[in-house]
Amino acid sequence: MSENREQDISLFMQREENIIHSPYEKELRFYEKVKKGQADEIDAWLREHPIGSGEGFGSLSENPLNNLRYHIIVSIAMIARFCMEGGMDPETAYGLSDAYIRKIDVLKDEKELIRIHRKMCVDYAQRMQRLQKESIYSKHIVQCVDYIHAHINERITTEMLSEHCGLHASYLSRLFKKETGVGVGDYIRSLKIETAQNLLKYSDYTFLEISNYLAFSSQSHFVKVFRETTGSTPREYRNQYYRISWGEKYV
Repeated sequence: MSENREQDISLFMQREENIIHSPYEKELRFYEKVKKGQADEIDAWLREHPIGSGEGFGSLSENPLNNLRYHIIVSIAMIARFCMEGGMDPETAYGLSDAYIRKIDVLKDEKELIRIHRKMCVDYAQRMQRLQKESIYSKHIVQCVDYIHAHINERITTEMLSEHCGLHASYLSRLFKKETGVGVGDYIRSLKIETAQNLLKYSDYTFLEISNYLAFSSQSHFVKVFRETTGSTPREYRNQYYRISWGEKYV
């Protein structure tokens, strides 16, 4: 039997059994809410209507657990793209997507999958909420911010940014602080530490590997900056958040 023929029969059987998928507009409204940063509303809705609980849940696998898993993967992919459309930088959007997909790939419990789906949706929504609260930057500062995000694993200097956006370094420094509220160096360090926090929570990379990846001069320097920024060492942070970041805290 041809693949197209099998698909035609599958669609016919779904119609005969009154298996009706959720309206496309309803899905789009949900993704738009994530994109707009409506985190509290998303959280409340998913607590009352967890994924897979409503009508119109399509069949992607005869195995119920895999069916749920595949739907969550589709949801993650859609949300990542909606958030990028809303202004989230691709590195963050894809990085979160990859991390969540890797986690759900190994989960064997339906309740854990549902918790992770809710956490993922709220996580993206909260990030979009913070993004939308930030000031609207000028063209040159947007260029700088985009460059920093794209090269966060490299050593970045004000001179490199000034060359990238075509402004004198001293003027760029003043403009950057005026628009963002922080100096160039502080902004770069803050983003590096935020990236390190995600790696500590969502990966098994060693402290040295994270330090090297983020282009710190040494592991001791990384630990010092991390402690000054977060109030804890990388080890303390991982011990506190690694095991709960995927669900235990989100109950």
